[in-house]
Amino acid sequence: MPLFDPDEAEPVHVPQGKLPSYIKDHRKRLRERFMVGGPAALPDYEMLELVLFRAIPRQDVKPLARALLERFKDFNGVLSAPVPRLRDVSGVGEAVIAELKIVEAAAHRLARSRVMEKQVISSWDQLLDYCRTSMGHRETEQFRVLYLDRRNVLIADEEQARGTVDHVPVYPREVVKRALEVNASALILVHNHPSGDPTPSPADIEMTEKVREAAEALGMTLHDHLIVGRATELSFRAEGYL
Repeated sequence: MPLFDPDEAEPVHVPQGKLPSYIKDHRKRLRERFMVGGPAALPDYEMLELVLFRAIPRQDVKPLARALLERFKDFNGVLSAPVPRLRDVSGVGEAVIAELKIVEAAAHRLARSRVMEKQVISSWDQLLDYCRTSMGHRETEQFRVLYLDRRNVLIADEEQARGTVDHVPVYPREVVKRALEVNASALILVHNHPSGDPTPSPADIEMTEKVREAAEALGMTLHDHLIVGRATELSFRAEGYL
């Protein structure tokens, strides 16, 4: 049974509710290729087709998949696109939006499960993956704080603020206050640059220094500040800003 009904886009006319053989066979072959070869065997538009199959059970979804990729650049960009912008794409309705956001939420939860309650030092690559997954394709800035205990185990991951395409308000006093509330001994700051360029601005550097000073005054350590772009990220610690 389809997950959603009725279909979202203009359906292909199918007598008695049966799929045309070319659509049915294509869907079967695509699923088989995915199960045998995994996601690496499929380009972005075919991965997106697999997601759209459930939302649009009786239509060729390839044109819609290509239209979404043309608008949002890649598979991750489609999943993380804001709902109002998704609605602007012809053929996208509530079932398609829900399916995309379910997959996005699943990806976030999986990535988060790999870093929560684990030592950051031993799971650094997974931490970077989590930051990329949750923030790398956002169209506005988001500021998060990762709170660590004395063993550098991640005990809390919290969004502190959201902003515009090039600015997010951050209040160092609130960051440190929350660290006290969760009994953290160290923290890592994370925010994204929707432009794709992770180079820190003078405001980023100034804010980081203020958080570091406030944390040290209370016996806490600021381990790092990560800026996430679309394709890469920058570590303040590695680049000598901390």
